[in-house]
Amino acid sequence: MRYIYRAKDWNGKLVKGVLELDRKEEVVESLKDNGLVPLSVVLEKNGVLAEFNKKFFGRVSLKQVTMFTRQLSTMMTAGLPLTDALSLLKNQVEQNTVMYEILDSALSTVRGGKSLGEALGKYKSTFGEAYVASIVAGEEGGVLQEVLEKLSKNLENESEFKGKVKGAMVYPAIVVVGMIIVTFIMMIFVIPKLLSLYQDFGSEMPMPTRILMSISGFTTKFWYLFPGIIFGVMFLLKVSNQNEAWRLKKDSFMLKMPIMGELNRKTVVANTIRTLSMLLTAGISLVEALKIVSSVAGNELYRQAYLKVAERVQKGFSVANSFEEMEVFPTIVNQMAATGEATGKLDEVLMKVANYFSTEAEQSVKTLTSAIEPLIMILLGIGVGFLVIAVIMPIYNLTSQF
Repeated sequence: MRYIYRAKDWNGKLVKGVLELDRKEEVVESLKDNGLVPLSVVLEKNGVLAEFNKKFFGRVSLKQVTMFTRQLSTMMTAGLPLTDALSLLKNQVEQNTVMYEILDSALSTVRGGKSLGEALGKYKSTFGEAYVASIVAGEEGGVLQEVLEKLSKNLENESEFKGKVKGAMVYPAIVVVGMIIVTFIMMIFVIPKLLSLYQDFGSEMPMPTRILMSISGFTTKFWYLFPGIIFGVMFLLKVSNQNEAWRLKKDSFMLKMPIMGELNRKTVVANTIRTLSMLLTAGISLVEALKIVSSVAGNELYRQAYLKVAERVQKGFSVANSFEEMEVFPTIVNQMAATGEATGKLDEVLMKVANYFSTEAEQSVKTLTSAIEPLIMILLGIGVGFLVIAVIMPIYNLTSQF
């Protein structure tokens, strides 16, 4: 439960915040333990609209997590205590946002004597299981500063890579969305008025014109079905993703698609290998790290592959041999893993592999956009050509009768 509290410190300054505890009495005790004098403790009651806004519009972005990690790493490297660092970061964030609530809760939890890993463990959906596990391992090993530095670098690399992918796809996305909107407007508002003039002539319409009239008539009459179809497909996909067999078939198909499949494969390998390297650097055992990576792979085929690798490593097989047995991993992965095991620098070698696949994925993005742009122009040309023929042919037929 979340409780909103008002209290005063030893200097008489008013302090406000939110604590997540089971009972009101626990909140009062926690405030007293932190040297605060409780004034009021009230159970937070969020309305339906507020919860909706937080769920869909108040999500913490990768950029925010990256910035938080980098700033926390810098402050702790400078010798600032964890509680002071969290307090400063909280004051820099706008109130009534999800990030502010997370920092406020984390600060209260750490002040209560618990670790940062426990504080962030409540927000695995925001930070990710690998992130939280790295923090926990860093605190247990007394290398939290080093782990935070490594995390911030990895997150910055991931954020940069995703930014490049999104940036490359902006132009094709804008063109496709523009085509859909223009076509929808034409079919509902422009084409019906134009074709109604032809119907007044009484002559038989050419086949392309009749097809256009049918499409326009259906769109005009049942336009409200299109948003329903879009949301219905989205809902169906969301429900279907709960089924493991469906996820396996869908992800396998995605990996077999021309150009897009190769990009998807390189992206998944880059992200998962980078995460594995980060977890090993934090001091997490190889088997446990492989299991964590499987849960954040985002692809059912690779999720199962990493679980099988973890199982083989647990039985005594080398990680290089285990990767070799999985067909989803390129040959370079097991070759580099063998080098890393032989030199005792598996985490460093895996990071180089991740960087290699990130570079390859960026090249695949350029190839994809180069292939999409002419395809869009061809489709646009076919659509415009059909529209011109359907509109001009009746006029040509009428003039040829005189």
